[in-house]
Order: sequence, then C-alpha cells, then structure tokens
Amino acid sequence: MKLSILDQAPVTKGNKSADALKKAEELAILGDELGYHRMWMAEHHSTNEFVSSAPEVTAAHLAAKTKTIRIGTGGVMMMHYSPLKLAEVFKTLSALSPGRIDFGVGRAPGGDQRSIYALSEGRQPQVHNMYEKFTTALQLINDEKPEDPLYNQTIATPSHVQLPEAWLLGSTGNSAIQAGRLGVGYSFAQFFNGEMTKEILDAYKKHFQPTALMEKPEINVSYMVTTAETKEEAEFEAGPQDIWRLLFTRGKFGPVLTPEEARDYPLTEMDRMIIKENRKIHLVGAVKGIANFLQEEQAHYGYDEAMICSIPHSQEKRLDVYRLLARELF
Repeated sequence: MKLSILDQAPVTKGNKSADALKKAEELAILGDELGYHRMWMAEHHSTNEFVSSAPEVTAAHLAAKTKTIRIGTGGVMMMHYSPLKLAEVFKTLSALSPGRIDFGVGRAPGGDQRSIYALSEGRQPQVHNMYEKFTTALQLINDEKPEDPLYNQTIATPSHVQLPEAWLLGSTGNSAIQAGRLGVGYSFAQFFNGEMTKEILDAYKKHFQPTALMEKPEINVSYMVTTAETKEEAEFEAGPQDIWRLLFTRGKFGPVLTPEEARDYPLTEMDRMIIKENRKIHLVGAVKGIANFLQEEQAHYGYDEAMICSIPHSQEKRLDVYRLLARELF
C-alpha cells in the first residue's frame, strides 16, 4: 500500500507556532527516509491551532529538505487566489523540484467568514466558480491558452517545465465526477465526516479522462490516526484529540491538551457518547489492528493510497505513528 502524509502544522499545548513548522520539516525528512509517497500541507486561516496558512511556501521549504518524497498542498484553497497566480506558483515549485510537486486544491475557504473577507480585501468572495477557476489554472500550468478571456492573453511562467500532479480534494463526493472529467487525482478527506462510499470513488473512475497532468485515475484517502504498539498507549495519546474535537463541535476553540490533562478531563455521559461517535473518523488502536483496517479499506473501496494525518501531543509520539505504520505496511 502507498502511504502518504497530511500535515496541518498543529500547535499543541506548550509549543509555539514556529515549532509546528519545524516539526513539519522533521516529519517530511522522516517520511522521505521511510519511503512515504507524498506529503501535503493543508491550508488554514485565522487559527492558533494550525499554522499552515501558506502551504505553498512550506512546500517549497520541504521539497528543498527532502530527496524523493512528493511534496504538495492538500490543498491550497483556490477561492483566495487568481488562477494565474496558482499556475505561476506551482510551475515555479515544479521547476525547482521537477517530478516531485503536487498541485492539490480545495474549494473550501479554510477559515471563518472574517478571514474570507480579509483575504479578498473586503470584496464579495467568488465561491461559485471553483471548477472554472481550477480549469483555467490547469490550462495555464499546461502552457495552454485558457478559454476565459480574462486569462487568454497571458502566460504563466516559467514555461515548459515538468508538470506537477494535479489533485482535487473532496469530503462529500460532490467533486468526484468533476475531478474525473478534468483528468486530475481525487483526494477524499475521510477524517472530515466519514462519508466515503464506493459509489463516490467509482463515479470518479468512471468519468476519468486522461490528461497531460495525469494519465490514469488516482485516488488517495485521508485518515486521522493515533496508533502505538498497544491499544492502551494509543488510547492515552488519542485523548487530546478526542477532547479537542468534542469542544470543536460545540464551537469552542483552544490548544490541544496534554495526554495527562485529557485523561483527567471531566466528561459527562453525553460527552463520552460524542467521543465514541467521533471515533468513526479518528482511528485509534494498536498498530497491527490499524494496519489491517487500512488494508481492508483499500481492498473494499479500491483506492490507491492512504494519507495519514496524526496529531499526538509530543513530536516523538507523532513520528512514531508514521514509523509504526511504515513497519507494518511497507
């Protein structure tokens, strides 16, 4: 099974923002050494919990620090950017690290209403033209003349560079057919709401049309995972994420607790029920069981790779998640 990494540059309690970016670098280097296929940086705005606000910048740094692992965005939130700028950024990245760059895009804002308007300088954000914007960016990346008259009299430089892989993100299945028709990869965020179905992935494959950016359909699925050698240790390390997600569902935001604080957090019976329900999108357990589950998921759904997002409190425990999964699945 291909394994990949999704990082949000999380800031756990007691750490600073700069620490999170340095830890992303450490994770990329480890993933490169272990044989992970790709690493993507997410895009989040106006939050102190995640500091991956400029994933294309972090991607450039990670690509310079690694040798073989693919590096990209999962995804850059295209509502905030011009198709020309998107094309220029990713062609530049691909020129600097040919054959290793992924242009992964999402249609969501990656932030709250205030940050959306701040990023658009107070103008009404354009939210209904995402597929058209993506199409234009793909044409510019491929040195084609876009159909959109606003962009068909310009070029995206550098020209004639090795093309990045292009991916469209989704979490509900709404974008699966569009991803296929556009001839790009499809990345399903199972850890968002757990709504993946075989029908969604099959629809993408059925409608796939080969392009210069991708010759055949490619699917990766993102999972939130906390694992260790034993179930007990995994449960202990998963506690902070359980509490964070519990509070998040109630509109409360704050730093990710330590495992000790999470263990001692006062929970009602309703809280425990919510946490149990949330475990459908947060895989927790001993590594052998998690590895078996991922293999069963791949066999059932027919995707190509699993992309792992993991946020234990300590960096060493986080790196251990990726070491253990590599040991079991490579």
